[in-house]
Amino acid sequence: MRPAPDFPFRTILFDLDGTLADTAPDLHAAQVQLSREQGLEPLPFERVRNHVSHGSTALVRLAFPDAEGERFEQLRARFLEIYAENLFRDTVLFPGMDTLLAWLESRGLNWGVVTNKPAFLTDPLMVALGLAGRAACIVSGDTIDERKPHPAPMWHACELAGSRPAECLYVGDAERDIQAGHAAGMATLIALYGYIDETQRPEQWGADGMIREPREVVDWMLGTHEPVARVGEET
Repeated sequence: MRPAPDFPFRTILFDLDGTLADTAPDLHAAQVQLSREQGLEPLPFERVRNHVSHGSTALVRLAFPDAEGERFEQLRARFLEIYAENLFRDTVLFPGMDTLLAWLESRGLNWGVVTNKPAFLTDPLMVALGLAGRAACIVSGDTIDERKPHPAPMWHACELAGSRPAECLYVGDAERDIQAGHAAGMATLIALYGYIDETQRPEQWGADGMIREPREVVDWMLGTHEPVARVGEET
């Protein structure tokens, strides 16, 4: 990655699950334990991975499709309890992410996280990843009253990072990330390496670009990236 004298952005914001960090192994492990506690055969990792960005509700619904009302809420509470106790067993930054963050910092750019994950999970995870003291802002799903796709968490992140929305780039792997970023007045990138299942069409989300690995964030900012082929195009 080569430096550039000027950047259109001062702050790069990331979604957490599926963009900054690969949390799927630990979330799947929590789902496996919950399923076994309930006497059910656990779902395979391949079936679960691309649902992780949709949060605990989606993961519990996937494993227990018939659960409703109080029963569902009990299962979800137990899932979160298991996950909180095993938050950092196999979770890692996506390959190249630490290099990207260090590169941004070395160029005087700051970065932060905007996630729908609740703070009681986000905060210790960021500490475990060694990132809590480096991030200019960490906005969780319950930091303020609104959650993505509402733009309010994005605006709050801007305030904490000391940047205007137009000076921010948001990178995420879910449609609501792109919706939130655009509603807040930010440029957006889709992390294609994240948790995107085969039923989704990210090329239709209206993002400003799509990246296949973290380093392409810088390539995109420099205008040196090779465009990602869209569905139906030749590669």
